Amino acid sequence: MESLPLHICHVQTLSIFVNRSHALIHSIALACLIYYRASFLFEDKDPKTKDTPLILPWLLVFASELLLSFIWLLGQAYRWRPVTRTVFPERLTDDDKLPPIDVFICTTDPNKEPTIGVMNTVLSAMALDYPPEKLHVYLSDDGGSPITLHGMKEACWFARWWLPFCRRYRIKTRSPEAYFSTSKDGDEGSGSSEFITERQKIKERYEVFMKSITEVGQRGEPVDGSRITARNHPSIIEVIQDNSNDTVQVDQAKMPLLAYVAREKRPSHSHNFKAGALNVLQRVSSVISNSPYILVLDCDMYCNDPTSAKRAMCFHLDSKISPSLALVQFPQKFHDVSDHDIYDRQLRSLFSIQWQGLDGLQGPIMSGTGFYIKRVSLYGSFIQEDIDLEELKQSFGSSNELIKSIRGNYKPNVINGQHGLLKETQLLASCTYENDTKWGKKARFILHCKGWISVYCDPLRPQFLGSCTANLNDFLIQGMRWSSGFVEVGFSKFCPLIYGPPRMSILQSMCYGELAFHPTIYSLSLWCFATIPQLCLLNGIPLYPKVRTQTLIP
Repeated sequence: MESLPLHICHVQTLSIFVNRSHALIHSIALACLIYYRASFLFEDKDPKTKDTPLILPWLLVFASELLLSFIWLLGQAYRWRPVTRTVFPERLTDDDKLPPIDVFICTTDPNKEPTIGVMNTVLSAMALDYPPEKLHVYLSDDGGSPITLHGMKEACWFARWWLPFCRRYRIKTRSPEAYFSTSKDGDEGSGSSEFITERQKIKERYEVFMKSITEVGQRGEPVDGSRITARNHPSIIEVIQDNSNDTVQVDQAKMPLLAYVAREKRPSHSHNFKAGALNVLQRVSSVISNSPYILVLDCDMYCNDPTSAKRAMCFHLDSKISPSLALVQFPQKFHDVSDHDIYDRQLRSLFSIQWQGLDGLQGPIMSGTGFYIKRVSLYGSFIQEDIDLEELKQSFGSSNELIKSIRGNYKPNVINGQHGLLKETQLLASCTYENDTKWGKKARFILHCKGWISVYCDPLRPQFLGSCTANLNDFLIQGMRWSSGFVEVGFSKFCPLIYGPPRMSILQSMCYGELAFHPTIYSLSLWCFATIPQLCLLNGIPLYPKVRTQTLIP
């Protein structure tokens, strides 16, 4: 007898019929428009008329319409086969058989990313509904700030009370800041006097926790007397909470491992921002916990539902798709969106339409945060036992411990009490480790090109909530940063429309192509439309041809 499925994929049949019908009708209309534009260019001109100067504006209009039609055609791939998914976490195996998970959180500057907010994200990750001995939380601090390190230690102190409280009363919102700012959360026993008393004690400890971090931040000086800068500091690795130590328990509940990582920064080296920080976390975690699955979170994207890990495992542990599944992507949703969000900072089209459509193909792309990825998918084909040791070192560097972890020698928490391995992590976090290696040399969609798939999970309750841009200026800057990355891939040797089709489905390649070329094509089209009136004005040409009319005399 087969066991019950861990998830179900629902194909949106009605949406497919509507989308394909619309695409057919729209394509016919576009074909007629293109025929009309092209026929004007080839029709015989009367030399006595003055319509000839209209050819240049006409060509610009024609070029714009061709570009917009092309990008529209690429976008139809999203609507070809949209799907939704339902998961059943209650059908998972026992907790002691669940695989370990590493959580990666990245921050850069305590002034731009307040330490209290970052620590709330850390605490929400530590409080996930998952066996604590199989949960390892890593914070990458690119600024190497002692204030952030102090915040981590304070978060570890507060977690000794916060985590048991969340588990005992099954708190849903496990970011303390978000939890204490809401009046009701549907917690178990929320009406009992015992719960009220316990909640008040936790709130008082949280206020002490915030006060400690705020005071250090206001002093603006290192708590340990060191003098380091954000752009010039050595690698710092500190395991703040090791869950292999049985003496660290509160209310008979173990704590997840908590680790602080600040990679080495030198003015003479390029650091590749968040991608470089994630590479360092991947290497450092490989010799500390080496969990087979990784959750990546932005520092302002806290866990709004503690069940996300088990929801992701409903896919990763499904025998039918697990061998080829690389990642489970959750949508980005925000808690501070106003009722008049005229700029759509929620990116609803992206996460409500495009990602569902990608899920019906080979899956959505890695969206930067809120995804559970299989560690081996990041190593490509270099996990085979017969790969030569020297070849592995040429790809992943000189660390023997890292090579062992890549080959699957999983030893959780081997760093505990071993000074040599702490030295090893500092080497892995150095700014020169990646020199002459293949770290960071691959495009994102290389996962799908190598046969991996991804899935999109969008439950009713948002699994992660973050802070969206506060104004139009920040929104445009964020959009420019994202767009420049897509355009860079589009005009590289990894161009999705050239590199993709031989390696993945044509529809998936079209989706990647739409993302890569959308900013460029819309910019060119807008430029063409903005240039037409200026050309006509400078040359004294009417914007539209004059239509001959016949006057009727009564």
